[in-house]
Amino acid sequence: MKKPERKFRAALHQVSRLPPFVAFLARSVLLGAVAASALMLPAAASANSPLPNAPDLAPGQTQTVPAQPARLANFGTEVFSTESRKLADWVVDSADNGKLPFMIIDKVQARVYMFDAQGQLRGAASALLGLAVGDHTVPGIGQRKLSSILPAERTTPAGRFVASLDKDIKGEEVLWVDYDSALSLHRVVKGQASERRAERLATPSPLDNRISFGCINVPVKFYENVVSPSFTGTNGIVYILPETRSAREVFGSYDVQDPSRQQTSARAAPVGASGTR
Repeated sequence: MKKPERKFRAALHQVSRLPPFVAFLARSVLLGAVAASALMLPAAASANSPLPNAPDLAPGQTQTVPAQPARLANFGTEVFSTESRKLADWVVDSADNGKLPFMIIDKVQARVYMFDAQGQLRGAASALLGLAVGDHTVPGIGQRKLSSILPAERTTPAGRFVASLDKDIKGEEVLWVDYDSALSLHRVVKGQASERRAERLATPSPLDNRISFGCINVPVKFYENVVSPSFTGTNGIVYILPETRSAREVFGSYDVQDPSRQQTSARAAPVGASGTR
């Protein structure tokens, strides 16, 4: 006979010596305790049972997990260059625009793309750019008279700029891309008659769009219907693609749709590792 059972029988024997009514109550308490113990034992055994083992992985081994889908910019039906597409996708995937509307200026294609903060295209248009090829700006050029700027200095610099709407010296609204170097995007100006700025914007070729002192000229309707509303009440980011360097050098960007990059991002960490004019 097991020890707990002997104790139980001894307790019942002691109870039998009590008055009848008291003995009945005591016997009920003892039987209730036994029933409760019987119910608790399976639950305790279940709580103490080991959990299913995770798959065994050797030290340093990686576990493959599904790759997260890349976030891409939406150009709609607009025609775009490979470099513009790669940069726009990177901006959206990396959230480099910081939840602000952003613009991409493709100097090689002489094209401007305006996106909302989520990477949806709001509009696109041709643009006039600096006469000279180059991705830099001459120091102090924003304080010089236009007549003193040499043809080789008339560049539209590449880079990432925080832009906002404001007035120029004539009181006209412009998008200031870089105030210190007097780089802005504005409605196309007449300029000299021989420059034929409006005609240059209307041609399908980008080869005749290099004429300005560095500022970006866009069609009047595009500025008023797309650019101005996009930047009203908010700053935005302007990305000017380089033409003498790579976008990766200028922005530190990557190709979101590069298959090798997607394969790398699909692997988990190793086992044991912590997770202007």
